Amino acid sequence: MKFNHKEQVFPVILEQDETGGYVVTNPAFEGCYSQGDTVEKALENIREATELCLMDLEDENKTAKTKEISLHLITLKNNYA
Repeated sequence: MKFNHKEQVFPVILEQDETGGYVVTNPAFEGCYSQGDTVEKALENIREATELCLMDLEDENKTAKTKEISLHLITLKNNYA
């Protein structure tokens, strides 16, 4: 198995789950998500899930496509905030 060990950085989205714990997604890959009871565990799990996504792409002789992902903040008027 050929795996590129270059350091890669991916933005992930972490949300607190209403039933407890945290859900985390990597929007760079369709269906790449995980969870954990703590922030640290959720982030550890998404690292593993992301590595699996990369290995799947490699097994299919494909490369990861770069998506432009950005975070934007919007401001609402006081009567909606």
